[in-house]
Amino acid sequence: MDVPDRSDVDHLIDPQPLPSFARVRYEPPVETVAEPADAAREELDALALDGLSEGATVAVGVGSRGIHAIDDVTRAVVGELAERGFDPVVVPAMGSHGGATPEGQREVLEALGITESELDAAIDARMDTERVATVTVGETEMPVHLSVAALEADAVLVVNRVKAHTNFTGPVESGLTKMAVVGLGKQRGAKSFHSTAIAEGYLETLKPALSAIEDAAPLVGGIALVENFHEEIARVEAVPAGSFIEREPALLERAYEEMPTLPIDDVDLLVVDELGKEISGAGMDTNVIGRYRVLNAPDPETPSIDIIYARGLTEATKGNGIGIGLADLTRKAALDQLDLRKTYANTFTSGSLAKGQLPVVAPDDEFALRAALSALGGYDPETVRVLWIQNTQDLGELHVSEAVLPDLPDAAEVVEDATLSFTDGTAAFTEE
Repeated sequence: MDVPDRSDVDHLIDPQPLPSFARVRYEPPVETVAEPADAAREELDALALDGLSEGATVAVGVGSRGIHAIDDVTRAVVGELAERGFDPVVVPAMGSHGGATPEGQREVLEALGITESELDAAIDARMDTERVATVTVGETEMPVHLSVAALEADAVLVVNRVKAHTNFTGPVESGLTKMAVVGLGKQRGAKSFHSTAIAEGYLETLKPALSAIEDAAPLVGGIALVENFHEEIARVEAVPAGSFIEREPALLERAYEEMPTLPIDDVDLLVVDELGKEISGAGMDTNVIGRYRVLNAPDPETPSIDIIYARGLTEATKGNGIGIGLADLTRKAALDQLDLRKTYANTFTSGSLAKGQLPVVAPDDEFALRAALSALGGYDPETVRVLWIQNTQDLGELHVSEAVLPDLPDAAEVVEDATLSFTDGTAAFTEE
């Protein structure tokens, strides 16, 4: 794509005086599981594994999110299963992620530290599925697909984080249920689910789909992980098959209480250094930025953010820029990182076209900031409310404009003043 150079647009918007900034440390009190891998090993006792024969194949579904210690937890679960005499095999449970190819899904797991050599176990990344049922959801007939690798196993368990979903709210959102239905459904199952859920409702679609999967597959349960504000594991709990729908609401409530949020709700401009699939299924956590951009789903009531500038992609997302459409502005450097094949595979499967759209592309940081501040209307550097974060997962440290300081909560502490400057158009903070 031919993006205008700085010389092509420089005359269109006059330079804007920048606000003063401060670096802030934001640390709400949290609880943390000291050894999540050990906890996951112990929790396996709660699942129905005793009835399995020695050498039984156990498919362990693992997804693409950057969950804290997911490599350690996965290694612990796989190792414990092997010690108990079973034959564990990891099955990527991530729908269409990784470009909806076996190689891409292996690449995603590798970026999370999950490889065959690290696990001393096989990874079966086949995208093949079997249509195990057709369920009626409202007025829609939905095919339910399930990974052939999971169906061929003697037992199936999933390992996933329970958290707020990026498209909807309800008593069950992201977690074990969604991984079993969408993640293990691979691309075909994920596409079928999302198409139905947009029309009929997410929870209304999850329930019958999960029931069909429990009937078709030897699902024994899952290991649920709940993270705290600092994206560390706050709870590890085994949930037996048949009780996902009943148990997940309480775990989700705990996740909501501890999930990362911005320190204020009223923001003029949010600058996000990086987005990526390992940070959120939507690239940026929609509950943090207050934007779902999904048909038939109203945006969260808070926070209220006028303009979002997304500067780039993480390395681990491997070019999947889903969520860049949630921003109003980006820069050429981010465009250069995009792999549209992977981004569109995720976009078309999810049905959330807005998340794959391209925002206005600025040549560099300096012009992007100039454009954003000008677009606010009546811009005043002394009153503008700007937050600058690394990503929507790491909110423990951030930069804020001076006007924000009086409204910071008690858990936020000003570390030092900072000055924003540009070198060849690229922004950087200098601490004072």
